[in-house]
Amino acid sequence: MIESYAFGSMVVDGRKITSDLIIYPDGRIEVSWWRKAGHRLASDDIGELIRSGPDVIIAGTGSSGLMKPEKELEEVLQQKGIEFISVLTRKAVKIYNDLSSEKNVGACFHLTC
Repeated sequence: MIESYAFGSMVVDGRKITSDLIIYPDGRIEVSWWRKAGHRLASDDIGELIRSGPDVIIAGTGSSGLMKPEKELEEVLQQKGIEFISVLTRKAVKIYNDLSSEKNVGACFHLTC
């Protein structure tokens, strides 16, 4: 469960994280995650998350939504039957917490801009 989010910081299961991160459906957390093309989110950036077999992937795009998913990513996820939700990080945290007890959910979060 994500306990809190503030610009540049997130608390997950009591652990304060100050870098972008991925949360896998099994609860594993990858810290210091970064995209190959900065603020663009591509399928290669979350390949391991996709392969982990989630029903849903939530992308927190930052406090002002600067991280943008590429169209190709959305197409790949649709072909694999994975629901994709891309929203501001604050809203993504709420959606993640709401859905994670009901579905097999993975997420990636940009914590700053």
